[in-house]
Amino acid sequence: MDVISRIKDQIENNPVVLYMKGTPDFPQCGFSGRSVQVLRACKADFMFVNIFEDPELREALKEYSNWPTYPQLYIKGQLVGGCDIILDLYNTGELVKLLQDAEAISA
Repeated sequence: MDVISRIKDQIENNPVVLYMKGTPDFPQCGFSGRSVQVLRACKADFMFVNIFEDPELREALKEYSNWPTYPQLYIKGQLVGGCDIILDLYNTGELVKLLQDAEAISA
């Protein structure tokens, strides 16, 4: 499976995907760490991809999404954005609504 097909598969088959630097337990940048904190505060179920483990995916995702930085959050197959957008949506309550619509909130 080529890298674009892998990206599409991840995004299409998981309601919430966070492409990040590091892992949720060991984020390797502040923006990724903050994004995980926000998703956890929302009690979101999400898949993560550590872009450092797959350099080919790291570069291809920038072109696929037309978004140059990480983290990148996808909900229901759509790019939501990076850390600043995630925080803004969280602060307005819109992030929880998006996650609820994706049926990605833990009880």
